[in-house]
Amino acid sequence: MKVGIVGSGSIGLLFAAYLSRAFDVNVYTKTEEQAVEINKYGILLKKGSGRTITFVTALPFSKWEGAEDISIIAVKQYQLVDIIEKINQLPSDPKNLLFLQNGMGHLKQLESIRARNIFVGSIEHGALRENPYTVSHNGMGMTNVAVFKGECEPLIQFVSSVPVEFPFAVRDQYHDMLVKKLMVNAVINPLTAILNVENGALVYNSNYYRVLEKLFEEVAEILELENTQAHLEQLINICHTTADNRSSMLKDLEAQRLTEIDAILGFILAEAVKKGKKTPLIESFYYLIKGKETGGKEVKI
Repeated sequence: MKVGIVGSGSIGLLFAAYLSRAFDVNVYTKTEEQAVEINKYGILLKKGSGRTITFVTALPFSKWEGAEDISIIAVKQYQLVDIIEKINQLPSDPKNLLFLQNGMGHLKQLESIRARNIFVGSIEHGALRENPYTVSHNGMGMTNVAVFKGECEPLIQFVSSVPVEFPFAVRDQYHDMLVKKLMVNAVINPLTAILNVENGALVYNSNYYRVLEKLFEEVAEILELENTQAHLEQLINICHTTADNRSSMLKDLEAQRLTEIDAILGFILAEAVKKGKKTPLIESFYYLIKGKETGGKEVKI
């Protein structure tokens, strides 16, 4: 089975390093320069004290044609516009597309895609790209996947061949799967990004934890989560198990990149408006992150 990975950030490199142990993998990069480096040096995967080098075929995104048996779209949500435009201009519809974005703001965009089967996923791994061909696997987790449109059989076939050391799980409902991940991202990411702390600080510092509880309460109400205590315990557990991790939103701000705040809190704010609910904390963190994205510079509203 041939696998295409569109995107060569931390997640793209992480998936390429592991999936290439079982599949023929092509990685599609934003720049030709990165493709040259990956082809020359391979992908260096760092996990604990271990180091492995995997060679894959790297090509610039301009050469992607969606011809692989499954294409994994591992870019930020705000980068999907160009990807979707390219998909809809391909001479033939891609067979199977798996989208791995945070939040749920991208789901409407997926409705416009010409493809036989569309899958979505949520990732529990922690990863950091250190240079164009090196990725550090900082936190082991699960990749949850589900059908957004089309048939499930190709997804099951793919997952059945994934290396056991990089587990996938096929879920029945994409909405419930993404809501669970959205809840986690909506609380941990903005808090750690504004406070400039690792995930564990949110539960180890009693003052930070009080804010975590309040933000969680707002998020849980808008997402209409059942058994909120169980969700809160899951959130606390994630903070403990990923205590030394720096969230993706924090890393984006540190690298002076755009964040996925619109796909995460922006989506929840839109849901709150539909339901006529007030969300002072969610709204505050949303605008704080938007302000940080501009480096604190004045922006006309």
